[in-house]
Formats: sequence, structure tokens, C-alpha cells
Amino acid sequence: MKIQPLDAPGKVQSVLLVDDEESILNSLRRLLRNQPYEILLADSGAKALEILKERPVDLVMTDARMPHMDGATLLGHIRQLYPFTMRILLTGYADVGIMTKAINEGQLHRYLSKPWNDEELVIALQQSLAHQHSESERQRLEALTRQQYIQLKTLNATLENRVAARTAELQQTSDMLDLAYEELKRSYITGTEVFSQLSNLRVPKTKQTNQHVIELIRAYSESQGLDQPTSRDLTMAAALYNLGKLSWTDSMMVTPSDMLRHTDRDLYRAYPKQSESLLMALDPMKDAARIILHHQERWDGSGFPNRLKGDAIPVGSRLLKLAVDFVELQKGLILERQMTSDEAFIYIRTYAGKLYDPDMLEVFIEVCVAHLRDTLLTNPEILILSTRQLTPGMVLARNLNADNGMLLLNTGKVLSGPLIEKLIGFEQLEGAKYNVFVTVSPERLE
Repeated sequence: MKIQPLDAPGKVQSVLLVDDEESILNSLRRLLRNQPYEILLADSGAKALEILKERPVDLVMTDARMPHMDGATLLGHIRQLYPFTMRILLTGYADVGIMTKAINEGQLHRYLSKPWNDEELVIALQQSLAHQHSESERQRLEALTRQQYIQLKTLNATLENRVAARTAELQQTSDMLDLAYEELKRSYITGTEVFSQLSNLRVPKTKQTNQHVIELIRAYSESQGLDQPTSRDLTMAAALYNLGKLSWTDSMMVTPSDMLRHTDRDLYRAYPKQSESLLMALDPMKDAARIILHHQERWDGSGFPNRLKGDAIPVGSRLLKLAVDFVELQKGLILERQMTSDEAFIYIRTYAGKLYDPDMLEVFIEVCVAHLRDTLLTNPEILILSTRQLTPGMVLARNLNADNGMLLLNTGKVLSGPLIEKLIGFEQLEGAKYNVFVTVSPERLE
């Protein structure tokens, strides 16, 4: 069965008139010429079926008695083939048999008698076409509703999976951004360490302090379980605490602070503020800059630049002062003579409660410094190797510096074959011999 397409909105409706008498067809065409319909004509049932086969028709009005195929038979075919086409029988005979056949087989919508009343015929067509249009629109909307229902059902069925997939995608993107951000922050720390090593080139290796201060700060942070942002800020502060000293003369850079006089003494007391001023423009360095600003404050309030006292001194600044003084005492940058580590321990203990936070001081001595020293000596996973003993996959357990103090590789770097070859070549170029602290997994030790 061929189903005609539903009417599209705004479509001109079509009427097919079927009669074997040409005069009847001409009369009907003249009657309907001013109506808003497309008028089609057929002089037989066969011709009418040919037209319907070629194009959709909204309404067929046929004469009852025609040769070869009467109106009832034609309407029966149309009902089977084109059920949405309206069907009207036009008859001039009071023939009960043909009317019954038309009703039963053709399921006509109505019939009109010959001779017809023009006004009644026009009204009958208008009503039939209006009904046909309404029925077509109803079916169109039903089809649209079914389609939308199926789409909605499908959407609901897949929505949870789509949401889950999208959530997973967003989480993956978020994780990637977090990793990239963490890598950026690690790179920032590495950058500060590289810069600190460059600044150290102004002084002899025996007077370089930054790397030792960084290692002490890292050991303390790890032993005390400090959170990553705090540890990061402390490490950057340790790397750049003496940035404000770059404007000093070379001789002043290596002169013990207790030996400075007059103008040099004023420059010395200004260096924490100068360091902070240089770093404040960098947003990631603001917290580290505040630590640097107050790292020369004293527990009893006699320090500089703001004479802060006790708990008013930032915790990070108290720790940085301990680390800086412990290293600089051994480098001969505070007193005229260089101290041993044991002498430096005695000195800072002597000034507990005066220069240093007494509670933090004991933790610093007993945990931080001891942890740094013992880790390198007793940890079975850490080896001290020459460059030619290195193998790919080993991980640096301590920053590797050239003899001139320049940072070559930072802690945590995984060694590769090409990188090891570069280290060997650089070592030969400098005429140096590096001791490399590396981590080795337990499996490789067996």
C-alpha cells in the first residue's frame, strides 16, 4: 500500500474530479475556478489512478456510474492505496446497490446528488478539505511527537553515560592542568636555585651559602611534614635570601657581618628589605619575599628591619634565620673566624631566646641538621658515585653543582644515558671530579 506524504504547512490543496462526461468536468472546473485549490481532471477511473500514482491528491470526487470502472470501485482502490485522500461520490441515480458498495468498499466521506446545488457542492468540498487538512496536521503532529519521544527516550538512556564520560573528560583535563601547574611551580623553584647559584659566582666557593641553606630548609620541611606550598615558599626564600647583596662590592660580600662599619653596616642592615623589594613584583614570590624580609629579626626584638619580637616574627623567617646563621657561621660570614658545625651548634644554643626561637632551635638541631647528615650516610638507597659509575634510571638525591658553584642538576632528576655522557664530558672539560648522590631502588641493590 502506498501512503501519501503528509501535508506540509502552506501547501495548496488539490482536488481530482473524475467523470466520463467532458461537459460535467468542464462545469465543475468553472464552478471551482475561484477556489484556492489545484483542480485536476480525469475522464475515467484508470486515468484517475494514474494521476494518483504520479502525485499526492487531497480529495477525489467521482461520478458513480462510469464505464469499465464505476465510482464505487475507484473509491475502493483509492481507500486501499491512498487512505489519507478524502473521497466523495457524485451520483444522479438512486441506486442503493452502488451506494452500499461505495460506503463499504470506498468508505466515502460523503456523497452528492446530480444535479447538484453549486453552493452546497462548494461548501461540501470546503468542509471535506478542512477535515482532510486537520487530519493530516494531526497525523503530522503525532509523528513529530513520536519522533521527539524516541529522541528523548534515547537521550535519557544515554544521558548518564554522556555525563559520566564528560565528567571523566573534565577530570582528566583538570588533572592534566594540575600536573602542568605543579610542574610549573617546580620549574619556578629550580629557576630560583639556578639564579642563586649564578649570584654565588661573585664569591669564592668557600663563601657560597645558598645551596647549603636550601638543603637544611628542605630537610626540616620534610621531617616536620610541612605542606607543599609552605615548603615551596621556604625553599625559594632560602635560594634568594641574599639577593639584596648583589649591589655590594666584592670585598663586602666576603667580609663577616660583625666586621662591617659605618656605611657598609647600613647596607648590610638594608639587604633584607632590598631582597624583598626585588621579589615583590613576582606574584609567586610574594610569600617567599615576606619570609626574606624578616629573616634578620631577632627573638628579643633587637633585629632588623622592623624590630619584630617573638611570635610576631613569621615562622618561616625564624626558620630561615636559623639555617642562614648556621651556614654563615661555618663560612666565616658572621664572625671573623670560621666555625665547625659543632661550634655553630653551641653558638646558636647560646643565643636561644635572644636571637632565635628557643623551641624551634632544638628541633632544628636535633631533627633537621641531623636528618640531613644521617640521610646521606645511613640510607641504603643513597649512593655516592663518580660520573662513570652512574647508570640510566638513577635519581639524584642531592643537587649537583659544578666546582664553581653553578647548579648542574636539581634533586629528583632522573638520569638518562645521554645526560650521563654530558656530565662526563663537562667533568673532563672542567678538569673536575664530581661526587654524585643518587637514589637506587632496593631491587637494584640486591
